[in-house]
Parts: sequence; C-alpha cells; structure tokens
Amino acid sequence: MKNLLFIYNPYSGKGMVKENLSDIIDCFVKSGYQVGVYPTQKRLDAKEQVIHMAYQYDMIVCSGGDGTLNEVISGLMELPERPVLGYIPAGSTNDFGQSIRLPKSMLEAAKVAVDGMTISVDIGSFGRKKFVYVAGFGAFTDVSYMTPQEMKNVLGHSAYILDAATKLTSLRTYHMKVTYDGNVIEDDFLYGMITNSVSVGGFKGITGKNVSLDDGLFEVTLIKQPKSAIDLNLVIGKMIGMDVKTESVVSFKASKMIFESEEKIPWVLDGEYGGSPKRVKIVNNKRAIKIMSGISKKN
Repeated sequence: MKNLLFIYNPYSGKGMVKENLSDIIDCFVKSGYQVGVYPTQKRLDAKEQVIHMAYQYDMIVCSGGDGTLNEVISGLMELPERPVLGYIPAGSTNDFGQSIRLPKSMLEAAKVAVDGMTISVDIGSFGRKKFVYVAGFGAFTDVSYMTPQEMKNVLGHSAYILDAATKLTSLRTYHMKVTYDGNVIEDDFLYGMITNSVSVGGFKGITGKNVSLDDGLFEVTLIKQPKSAIDLNLVIGKMIGMDVKTESVVSFKASKMIFESEEKIPWVLDGEYGGSPKRVKIVNNKRAIKIMSGISKKN
C-alpha cells in the first residue's frame, strides 16, 4: 500500500475536521493508502512535521485554514523531493481552495485530495519565507480577513465597502520603491498585494483577469493615495473586483520584484503576519508544488 500522512489543525473551521475525521481517513484507506495522522500542536508544527516526516510518505494531505496550508507548503519547499499534496480546506475564506476548485464539503474535498487531478502551482518566496497565494501590505491588508463572515453572507461585496469605510480615517501611506523587470516605480502607496489566486478574502475578481496559477507570474496591485473622494470610491470598487479605471491603481504582472522603503512596513502572508522588512525580494517559484485539484481535464 502507498503511504499517506494526514496533517490537520484541530481548531480550524470551528473544529469541523474532528467531526469528519473518521470518514476522511476511511476515504483515504478506500483509495489504497496506509494513513498516518498528525494533529498540529502549535504554530509552525505542520512545517516541522513535513520537513522531518515527508520522506516516509508517498503523499501528504493537510486540512486547516490558509495558515496551515502555508506551513505545509513552506515545509515542502525545504525538501529536495516533494510528495504530491492534497488539501481539505477548513478555514473561513479558503481562497486557494477556490482557485483550484475544491468542493466546500470536507468529505468531497477529501476524495479530491486523493483522486483528483494533479496540477502544478507557483509558490512565492518572500525573502526566506514562503507564501501560497498572497503577500500584502497597507491599509486594506486585513479587511478581507477581519470582515465578519456573517456580514459577508448578508451583504456580499457591500460588507467589504462598509468595513473599509470604517478605516478611512486611519489610512496612511508608505513611501516605497518597487523594482521589477527593468521597471522602477516610486510613490506613496496605501496598499499593495502580490497574488497568485482568483480570489482574496473570498472576493473573486480582486486579483485581476486571466489569472493562471502556473505561469510563473504574480498579479501585482499597488494603490496610491486617492486624489479625491470620487477617486477613493473608484479605488474601493477596484478592491472588490469591479471593472473600474483610476490612476491611483497600478497593476502589472511580474516574476521577481524588490520592495524598498526607509521605514519598516508590516506585511501579511496568506492571512498571517509576515514581518516588517525595509527591503524584501519577492520571487515566483514556477510550478514548485504538485497538488490535487478539482479541475477536470475538460477545463
């Protein structure tokens, strides 16, 4: 039999994985795997387990939120040979799960984790750290993650606008120089995000059009200080995926870039604090991880 290591965060998604644990393992066994199970105990535990245990297994499946997925992939990126990864989303936004078309049902996602279609995806390097689908800084970095899910469910995109509006009085800019592909941009930015995802914070369209997860390119969005209240409304519209144009929003694709500033700027990587560097190099590791997806061959 093939060997599978199942790593899960017992607290993600209000502990839903614990309620489905027996059925998930049964699904793996029925697909021909001998299963090892490990519930994470602390921060970075998933990464450490992958680094020290992955060589014993043909496949790794993880379940948890974006943070758990980030830890597992960060561990895999340390290895010379990487087993195929399966993912059962159990967080609140599950942006990456949407990008690779994973079912919302945990049991259906478990079946995809072992019997789905294998695809390759790009992974980002943020200095020595890794990110799966988004690195961001500035004013709206936490809005997608801090907006209550109940609010999103009832109001949809309006929830994003309302929550962002409550933060307008505290907005500040960061003076940064951004170098990419022979180009240099230097300005005051409210917000910036480097993404490899079809959605961020549960909102589709926010990362732009024609997003490919394996093209070796990030989608980059930088927002300058709006010049007027009307421009600010356009910026917020752009942030929720509306097709609007404003000079305050700079968008481009790139595989490598350097962000520099004279002050420490806090970043968020996959929804978690990623440090506050003055200078950071961001690199796209093309097709670095093989993962099971819900994408069919017809797609």
